[in-house]
Amino acid sequence: MKNVLIVDDHPVTRFAVKLLLEKQNLVVAAEVNDGLQAIVLVKKLRPDLLIIDIDIPSLNGIDVVQRIRQQGSDIGILVLSGKDSEHYIRRCASAGADGFISKRKELVELHDALSAMRRGYGYFPGARARRLMLAEAHSAQDKIATLTAREMDVMRYLAQGMKIVEIAKIMNISDKTISTYKCRMMEKLELKNMIDLYDFTARHNMD
Repeated sequence: MKNVLIVDDHPVTRFAVKLLLEKQNLVVAAEVNDGLQAIVLVKKLRPDLLIIDIDIPSLNGIDVVQRIRQQGSDIGILVLSGKDSEHYIRRCASAGADGFISKRKELVELHDALSAMRRGYGYFPGARARRLMLAEAHSAQDKIATLTAREMDVMRYLAQGMKIVEIAKIMNISDKTISTYKCRMMEKLELKNMIDLYDFTARHNMD
């Protein structure tokens, strides 16, 4: 983790975050105050980390996070916001953020968040946030429990990048049947597309 993109419409916040990042020998690749600009720059600059506020012009931070994940990017994403209610923390986690820091607290917490993310962990501090993450994990496990053995097999093969024709040969059943299993599995897990599936299986160590 070296290059960082900061997205916040408050210049003072951007300046403070930049100073803290530079103290940790991180390079701020760019600073923007707009959600749509953020999406463009993530594609163009390919930073290692995105630090983003929720309340920003053109497209809010949560929608930005969701779009970036839907595009298949595995960039580290840390949300920095004054909106720190359970509702917003849950939405950030569900959208695909790797961490959340409240603006109501000291920005030095950024150091702890970066340390956790460098080790491959999420950063949602506090008992309340941990409960939210556990609740999300339990919800996912409940959905997985509804899958049949065949649907589980199809899910794993798809997560490995295999095509329906290839899976049909391995499982010795028709392409049409595999497609049916896929549709049922996606519906049960509430997944919209293959990017969602890749993300889901990676998050729950099922790939």
